[in-house]
Amino acid sequence: MPQCLNLSSTATPLSFNCSLSQPWRRTGVSFSTSPTHLKRRWKWRCTCSAEEQSPKTRSKSPRGTPGRREKTESDKVDPVGFLSKMGITDRTFAQYLRERHKAYKDRRFELYSRFIDLKEASAGYELMGMHRHRQHRVDYMEWAPGARYCSLIGDFNQWSPTATSAREGHFGHDDFGYWFIILEDILREGQEPDEYYFQEYNYIDDYDKGDSGITLDEILKKSHDEYWEPGEVWTREARLEMVAKLYEQFFGPNGPETEEELEEIKPAEERYKEWKEKQKGESDGQKKPNYEVIDKGGKLDILQIVGDPVSAEKFKMKKPPIAYWVELRKGRKAWLEKYLPGISHGDRYRVYFNTPDGALERVPAWATYVLPDPEGQQSCAVHWEPPPEEMYRWRHTRPKVPKSSLRIYECHVGVSGSEPRVTSFNEFISKVLLHVKDAGYNAIQLIGVVEHKDYSSVGYKVTNYFAVSSRFGTPDDFKRLVDEAHGLGILVFMDIVHSYASADELVGLSLFDGSNDCYFHTGKRGHHKHWGTRIFKHGDLDVLQFLLSNLKWWVTEYMVDGFRFHSLASMMYTHNGFSTFTGSLEEYCNQYVDKDALIYLILANEMLHELHPDIVTIAEDATYYPGLCESTTKGGLGFDYWVNLAIPDMWLWHLENAPDKEWSVTKIMSLLVNNQTSRSNSISYVENHAQSISGGKSFAEILLNNSRGDLNPSDNSFRATSLLKIIKLITFTTSCCAYLNFMGNEFAHPKRVEFPMSSNKHSFALACRQWELLNEGLHKCIFNFEKDLMRMDANEKILARTAPNVHHCNDLTMVVAYTRGPLVFIFNFHPEDSHDSYCIGAEEAGEYQLILNSDEIRYGGHGKIGSDKYTQRTRDKRADGYRHSLEVTLPSRSAQVYKLVRILRV
Repeated sequence: MPQCLNLSSTATPLSFNCSLSQPWRRTGVSFSTSPTHLKRRWKWRCTCSAEEQSPKTRSKSPRGTPGRREKTESDKVDPVGFLSKMGITDRTFAQYLRERHKAYKDRRFELYSRFIDLKEASAGYELMGMHRHRQHRVDYMEWAPGARYCSLIGDFNQWSPTATSAREGHFGHDDFGYWFIILEDILREGQEPDEYYFQEYNYIDDYDKGDSGITLDEILKKSHDEYWEPGEVWTREARLEMVAKLYEQFFGPNGPETEEELEEIKPAEERYKEWKEKQKGESDGQKKPNYEVIDKGGKLDILQIVGDPVSAEKFKMKKPPIAYWVELRKGRKAWLEKYLPGISHGDRYRVYFNTPDGALERVPAWATYVLPDPEGQQSCAVHWEPPPEEMYRWRHTRPKVPKSSLRIYECHVGVSGSEPRVTSFNEFISKVLLHVKDAGYNAIQLIGVVEHKDYSSVGYKVTNYFAVSSRFGTPDDFKRLVDEAHGLGILVFMDIVHSYASADELVGLSLFDGSNDCYFHTGKRGHHKHWGTRIFKHGDLDVLQFLLSNLKWWVTEYMVDGFRFHSLASMMYTHNGFSTFTGSLEEYCNQYVDKDALIYLILANEMLHELHPDIVTIAEDATYYPGLCESTTKGGLGFDYWVNLAIPDMWLWHLENAPDKEWSVTKIMSLLVNNQTSRSNSISYVENHAQSISGGKSFAEILLNNSRGDLNPSDNSFRATSLLKIIKLITFTTSCCAYLNFMGNEFAHPKRVEFPMSSNKHSFALACRQWELLNEGLHKCIFNFEKDLMRMDANEKILARTAPNVHHCNDLTMVVAYTRGPLVFIFNFHPEDSHDSYCIGAEEAGEYQLILNSDEIRYGGHGKIGSDKYTQRTRDKRADGYRHSLEVTLPSRSAQVYKLVRILRV
């Protein structure tokens, strides 16, 4: 019997009822059946009572228990809840949502059967890949179910495929296809190995402390003296000695050694009586722990024992002696004196597989830093483990997500410099971040940050999902970029590409373990029909773990504040979105819709918002799938925002196909100002990177190219400046809650972006930005206007206000007017006609102050509105359905913003 409890023979029976306090709840204690399984943590709650509790008499936890939140109306799950909100009555689509929700519950049950909860399912990076272990070693784990043999090759073992391989048996390879390799640190010459194999070292926290010089024997003695009381614990030798003495008492000094020599053992009751008599005669006056089990013929549980309640309660109050064990842990300096690392910081390595089709070398799927081979051949992973004193230390906290509006500055680090070459993270910090702050934006959206081999793909053909692109700098350089942005109060969003992946077989995940169905679908479904990329198998649990962990990795490791999910149509449909959409709901629930991909997006949003409540998720979907930004409990996909792709397409069509006089302001406003339900949570923009990259043209380039013979260069410049200003202003001020601008468009960058590729002879001439134009001519004027526009939103919270109320829209005069709160926005799109006293209806009588005028000289205008007209007073003249009106001056191709500063009561 274990002798750590002091129990007396006169005690009443105690019932130990053990139950889960919360299912699958984590604690610091962990155990696993093999190194390939994720650690599963359990928390048990033991309740003790003098009487046995029956299931019928157990009291339920009262409502409002601390730590347990009561369910609200929004927590109630309704798979078709958002349909009534959007006025959708399609029965087929509603039935599809119910079936999808059922499949989602099944998928979540599968996920929890393997990973306990979303937090653990998204923490795969804690075990996968290369990790420093505290027991002077490095652990490596990889998922490759199609491989027969796995080893690591690299600088650390002279690229030998047999020197560092996975062990034979369960601890090297499990049934799920996970391989486990241990790289032992090398004992320095003249040093003795640690006496105990489980000796731990403190590598990060207080890495220069911890080596107290106390031996294990001293620690054990100290724990015995301070923690245990006499009779509660024995050393290992004492316990074996006790067993030997018991054996000698039963069988004598020369007892039987084989089963044949063993005589028949007396009944337990008879032996108990003999032992009891012997105990009375051998009492030495010292009170010893007393154990007694009496079988009364009833049904017993292993935890129902006779014991001393006082001793049991006293033992339960003891805290685990972890402090003594931590005291034994040595510091990093002690490790450096004794060991050489099995793999050093900066060492290159790859993973080696033996497959049915032969040997393969791959860049590990979970590699956090990847460099191209110096000889231009296959890339290599780099072990990134800088010494603690050289690791990047975060200096700033995450800024809060603005409640009023998001003003997003989209940028690509590589083309952000003024020289025709790849720009680094550090150069971006010094040259672009301050410009973003000065321009008035409160968030940046980075594209092409994740490692990719093909630079001409803008970074969308990702090869290594956990690695920062090495062409821009190191992981610590990117951390510094994020940290500096946070210090300026700027949020950092990333473009994340989980809709497809690079088809490269040497660097990427395609045919990773020699099979065709490791991370991707087999056959045609596994290949994008137009882009030559691979499509993830979103219904596979191991792929789900990989993708969910990838999202959490960027949030926890690099402190990013949100994601824009790129090209969702590529993953949500088996036709990859390349199909004609008529608007029928049948197109969103037919046989071409990938239900597994939709379930993954729901899980991703739930995981991100559950673990990081302030995270921002943005959906880029050209098909406008219903419920993108609706709650997952109401049948939606759970995104915070969606990108309105129709607006830039509309402006591009007008600039390229319609003469200025033929623009229909009614049609423009009908697209810009749709009903509030469809506009909610949308991100509007005039143009982003897609309009000006690889074959396209920026709007400034379209307008500045003098293709009209009736215009001289100066007139053409004025036309370009005027149109760009009013297009920006009307798009921004009709936006719902967020606005986006691509790097350079804020000052009308005159050139498109074109990455080096074979078609341009790999030239970097257009893979840069002309920042010197900021202080020249029309570019300076447009930038001044853009800054004041952003400043106006910061002061007036335009995007946070209710939807625009359009009360004047005249295709003949090409004049538009609408209100948002106390602000009145007036636009004259006519290329020739100006108006001196144009009548616009006003809902509220009073004085209106002109706070933004696109025709100012500092904005590149003609300055036709005098200072005496900057304050307008309403007239008692009905217009546009209102009792009051304003008479304003409207130069051609201009816009004004008025603010109600004084209300007049009539």
